[in-house]
Parts: sequence; structure tokens; C-alpha cells
Amino acid sequence: MDQSDDLTPLDPAYKSLLRVQLAIAALVLLVAATIAEIAIPGWTGAVWIPALAVIAYALIRVPLRRYNARGYSLAGERLRVVRGVFFRADTVVPFGRVQHIDVGQGPLERAFGLATLTVHTAGTHNASVSLPGLKHADATAMREDIRAAIRRDPR
Repeated sequence: MDQSDDLTPLDPAYKSLLRVQLAIAALVLLVAATIAEIAIPGWTGAVWIPALAVIAYALIRVPLRRYNARGYSLAGERLRVVRGVFFRADTVVPFGRVQHIDVGQGPLERAFGLATLTVHTAGTHNASVSLPGLKHADATAMREDIRAAIRRDPR
């Protein structure tokens, strides 16, 4: 299967969420760079300049790559989740294997109106498949669609 066929992209606000998460990590890096700048007399900028370059790259490029590397499809009694920049994963969850479904929101996700849909399946390998970056309303609608499909399954 082609990785881009019939995939729905995540909500664009997910890129902003990733940027905020990276900015929080960048603050830690800046504190460490500041300590190193103070500890190494006479090397003004030797630590800050590379740290700022890494932070700028991370804040600009990484969220775009992660956003573009994810997608999903909810069709044909299955959920397909594609993710990964370097190591691609293409996971298909047939509704017949679904045990339960969670919609979760952390504080940052709530601030952006996003949620993570987690589908728990029978088995041990890939027993939980998470799909972050969905609008909260879309995640709850997907949960209800999957729940309705499970009810229709006669087993």
C-alpha cells in the first residue's frame, strides 16, 4: 500500500502543539547552554550559537516533518494509522479485534482543542494504537463510529 493513499491528515493545530512541546524542551536546552556559557570564560557564544541553531531547526522543521509523516484512515471496518519519519509504521486495526477505545487529552491538547484516540485490541503485540492530533470532536466521533461498528459485529 502506498503510504499516502486515502489517508486523512491530522488537524493542523497539531503542528502548533508540537512546537509548544519542543519550545518547553528548548527552554531546558537554553538553561544548560547558559550554564555552560557562564562556566567557560572567554568562549562567548560557543555554546549558545549552536544551541540556538538546533532550537531554531527543531521549532521550524521537526513539527512539519512529524505532522506530514502521520495520517489515518477509518474505512471498511478498520482503522489504519500511518506514522514515522525515519522508521515508518503502518498499522491496521480491524474493528473485530477492538476491546475498548479511549479519548484522552493532556493540558496542552486541551488548550489546542485536540485529543488522542487510543484503540486497545486483543493480543500483546501492538495491543494499543494511539492517534494523536485529532480535534476533540473528531476523536469522540471516531470513537462512536468504532463503537457502533463493534455493536453490529455478530461475532
